[in-house]
Amino acid sequence: MGSDLRGATVLVSGGSRGIGAEIVRTLHGAGANVCFTYLQAHVSADALAAELGGERVAPVRCDNADPAAIEHLVAGLIERFGRLDTLVNNAAVYAENPFDGNDYAAWRAGWARTFAVNLFGVADLTFLAMREMRAAQPNAAGVRGRIVNVTSRAVHRGELAFPDYGASKAALANLTKSIARACAADGIVAFSVAPGYIETDMAAEAIARDGAAIRAEIPAGRIGTPADVAKIVTFLASGAADYATGTTIDVNGASYVR
Repeated sequence: MGSDLRGATVLVSGGSRGIGAEIVRTLHGAGANVCFTYLQAHVSADALAAELGGERVAPVRCDNADPAAIEHLVAGLIERFGRLDTLVNNAAVYAENPFDGNDYAAWRAGWARTFAVNLFGVADLTFLAMREMRAAQPNAAGVRGRIVNVTSRAVHRGELAFPDYGASKAALANLTKSIARACAADGIVAFSVAPGYIETDMAAEAIARDGAAIRAEIPAGRIGTPADVAKIVTFLASGAADYATGTTIDVNGASYVR
């Protein structure tokens, strides 16, 4: 079943590369107006906007850890497109920060930056997005807006080399559940999409180093692609799964089944 998002507006944070870029492509292909953010990857952002072309795509430079920038982002989106139907929280940072390191300052800096982007920035952006969604007219099922949070298999498994990343994504998964329960009366639904290893720049180093071991633990026999995630996000944005609000969809080739 295809997703028809003609007339809808979607905001994708971290949309210039990898999973985010494929989400932008797939949403745009389904007919949505798509605003996406980037921070440093301006070349990739410009290339993606040029690839898609037209007035239905808008790249915006925004630091997810900057509350003022996030507020400006949402205001600009509403000014341009007049509405916000779905927010996809994809922006995230990741770096190894193991327990056995010796640099306490680096340990604390890693946790601070990871949570600033992966959780606090998401919470701020979600708050501002929901404020706009509440002002919208509900559809026939009473839904005014959708939040789709890209989390991780790390939420459920625990991680050895990047515990700050796993903890931030676990908190985001819990935030998703809170949104689903607390904001249902406002007509806002929420979902988590939890990828395992996906062929992206973020995972490239680990895949290059440990690719054989990673593939060996995936019953599906392959590492996932950004399209595997993007198709699910687009399906959720379409409204076809609204009554499943609060759900987490695992995208990991059965490498971790709960």
